[in-house]
Amino acid sequence: MRGLIQRVQFANVQVNGEIVGEIGEGLLLLLGVEKDDDQAKADKLLEKVLKYRVFSDQDGKMNLGLKDTGGGLLVVSQFTLVAETRKGLRPSFSSGASPEHGEKMYDYFVGRAHSLHHDVATGSFGADMKVSLLNDGPVTFNLEV
Repeated sequence: MRGLIQRVQFANVQVNGEIVGEIGEGLLLLLGVEKDDDQAKADKLLEKVLKYRVFSDQDGKMNLGLKDTGGGLLVVSQFTLVAETRKGLRPSFSSGASPEHGEKMYDYFVGRAHSLHHDVATGSFGADMKVSLLNDGPVTFNLEV
């Protein structure tokens, strides 16, 4: 399971011109699911996302996680995040989850996020989405479990 987090001042996701998920300050998480991912990996990644220290403390050091700041979390499914890009000029998605497994793991991840954090928004799994954000920093990290 892979997650690309971006510290944002705001972010939203639209489907067919309608905003389906939106947050203020917080983290945008692009979530990629691989075929061998399970609930344990989802739990581990979620814990990392909520606690990863990317927000500044009173001294300007990145020492605070999302749980510390209370910011929003926008979770957007991102199949292309699991692409193999080391060889050639065309991405391979052989390690990616099937749509059924991907949606199951995405739904599990989002459900757990809602149970552990107060401000969670989402995109729509499998939809053609338009994501808008203002990256703060910019601060972007690739997380893998």
